[in-house]
Amino acid sequence: MGKTEYLLITIIFNFLFVLFIVAILSYMHQYKRKKRDHAYAIQNQQDLHHHELLAIQIEMQQRTMQEIGREIHDNIGQKLTLASLYVQNLLYENKEIGSTQSIENIGSIINDSLADLRQLSKTLTDDSIATKSLVTLFQIECQKINKLKKCWFTYDTGIQDSEVNYHTKSMLLRIAQEFIHNSLKHGHCQSITVNLNLKSGFIVLELADDGCGFDVNQSDSFGIGLQNIKKRTETIGGQFKLKSTAAGTQLMIKLPLPL
Repeated sequence: MGKTEYLLITIIFNFLFVLFIVAILSYMHQYKRKKRDHAYAIQNQQDLHHHELLAIQIEMQQRTMQEIGREIHDNIGQKLTLASLYVQNLLYENKEIGSTQSIENIGSIINDSLADLRQLSKTLTDDSIATKSLVTLFQIECQKINKLKKCWFTYDTGIQDSEVNYHTKSMLLRIAQEFIHNSLKHGHCQSITVNLNLKSGFIVLELADDGCGFDVNQSDSFGIGLQNIKKRTETIGGQFKLKSTAAGTQLMIKLPLPL
């Protein structure tokens, strides 16, 4: 075998060896990519399944509340109304001063309870979320808080009365209500601000108070109310960001459009 033939064989061998190495590296790269894509697909399926479970859970809670509201209105409310009529009849028939005062007190308690139950029934069966726009719902909530005169409440929005699906409206409204409740009860704040705007293809809900704040790193600080906020944010595919200091608490919910 001549020197030229030996050199040619060496070149061919090295070329085949390089091809073999390239083939192995290519196979490993494709295997890792497919494995990564498979893991990503599984994670997406798990996330989707998790969101669907949360949505079903919240929908079931909503239906349960509506059933409770109807039961209060149709059953307990009617019984209290009947009791009130009996008390009025006793009051009409009884002429003794002491007994009359006692009957009037009982009647007053029944009527107050009946009014509270009717209000609770109305709240539980309220379909205003389905019939009103997101902007209007927040305006109504703002008016309710200001009537309490416990703190100064301001609301600002750059969103027009565009269509947002029922589920998203419901979750955003409940998130705002939960934050406001926590701020009033635990934060002892003097003011609460709510901003609802569109930013770079996202709908952004920003809530802030000037209360005493809390340590977000403490596990017990993330109470049921804030857990509900986080869970509701997850069901609508939103991003959750919470910050709290001694100067107040800020919460931002960011959702991609369209909703």
